[in-house]
Amino acid sequence: MSETVSWLLMLAVKPGELGEFEDLMTEMVAHTRSEPGTLAYEWFVSDDGSEVHLYERYIDSAAAMAHLIGFGKHFAQRFTAATDQKAMYVYGNPDETLRRAVSSPTTEFVGPFGGFAR
Repeated sequence: MSETVSWLLMLAVKPGELGEFEDLMTEMVAHTRSEPGTLAYEWFVSDDGSEVHLYERYIDSAAAMAHLIGFGKHFAQRFTAATDQKAMYVYGNPDETLRRAVSSPTTEFVGPFGGFAR
């Protein structure tokens, strides 16, 4: 099986924060684009702007951890001030370091079961 790790992060945007959060998203996308281990980094917003989903995919656990370290250094404070985490689904076989880093009461780990990716 592949060593890739991905996740779907579901966030509630706090009232009045969507505009500032959109500016933050633009910064985060630009920063993450330069990370060589990032395969996908896509943001989605509900029609009413109250919910944002992030889909992220990395070549392996080390690349995902590198992303999280940069996130913590540059963006975490503003990100958590504007949102509340509703759920996080982590796909693949993250190593123990990554598993600990993303664990929360709303995180669920889902292991490989079959299929393929191109």
